Amino acid sequence: MSIVAEAPGFFQLFSDGSVKRFYPESVPHSSEESLSPNGFKFKDVTIDPSKPVTARIFIPADQGSKLKLPVLVYFHGGGFCIGSTTWLGYHHFLGDFCVKSQSIIVSVDYRLAPENRLPIAYEDCYSSLEWLKQQVSYDSDPWLRAADISRIFLSGDSAGANITHQVAIRASRNKDRHVSVKGLLMIHPYFGSEKRTAKENCDDAVEDVKMNDLFWGLSIPEGLTRDYYGCNFEKQLDVSAAEWSAFPAVTVYVAGLDFLKERGVMYGEFLAKKGVKEVAIVEAENQPHIYHVFQPESDATRLLQSQMSKFIESH
Repeated sequence: MSIVAEAPGFFQLFSDGSVKRFYPESVPHSSEESLSPNGFKFKDVTIDPSKPVTARIFIPADQGSKLKLPVLVYFHGGGFCIGSTTWLGYHHFLGDFCVKSQSIIVSVDYRLAPENRLPIAYEDCYSSLEWLKQQVSYDSDPWLRAADISRIFLSGDSAGANITHQVAIRASRNKDRHVSVKGLLMIHPYFGSEKRTAKENCDDAVEDVKMNDLFWGLSIPEGLTRDYYGCNFEKQLDVSAAEWSAFPAVTVYVAGLDFLKERGVMYGEFLAKKGVKEVAIVEAENQPHIYHVFQPESDATRLLQSQMSKFIESH
């Protein structure tokens, strides 16, 4: 078998369609409760065993006097083709963040492309909201008894932020049936189009664009282009003006050194033009794409966690 596509150090796609993934340092799946010295507890749960879709739940070890905590549902990045909530960077970032924000975090492991092309990731991640509502409604998981179901937030980085956008649209349409989403925290969102941005046309972005195109080619439905609605948000024409006006509050976090920064700014401006009532764009200067995953204990990451905590506190 020959290699037909590769992201060095992360995955290889072979001519027979099989995929080999290489995982960085991780905290393995476990259904047993574990306590971190950083002050959070975590465990893994199964959302849908038939697919499978799983999640890692993080809760503060000490809730103080709070009886109910907001819930943040998080979708990891990786161009839809790689990534996992078990990766060490995600584990530490989200564990520390649950303590900082005094929230319950449900970090979702959805099915990956190219074996499972879009919109499967959107469907898997939306199902996590249905699962959450069911767990809270039937008091199924003792860790979720402190969940304030009226204060649900969605977040994700890169492709996970893209997923956040799509899940939010579906949740807004079904708020009476499932959960009401208070806000979106979009970290370095991963969008695209057939038309390049100025940054994507720069010589210093050649390798980034090449890898970007590889991931998009492996994740969007076969036969479609980067103007697929899941890639190009401007092509999503089925959202009405009334639905945009009822969209949750959004903060878009961009990084100054990220070649996708323009896409994030464009996304925020697009939402504002569509009538979304609360949209903010926050930049981390001199930081690269998903720095919080690769440097979960850096000063920049701590600042991001503080900014996100303030967003949750205010909604």
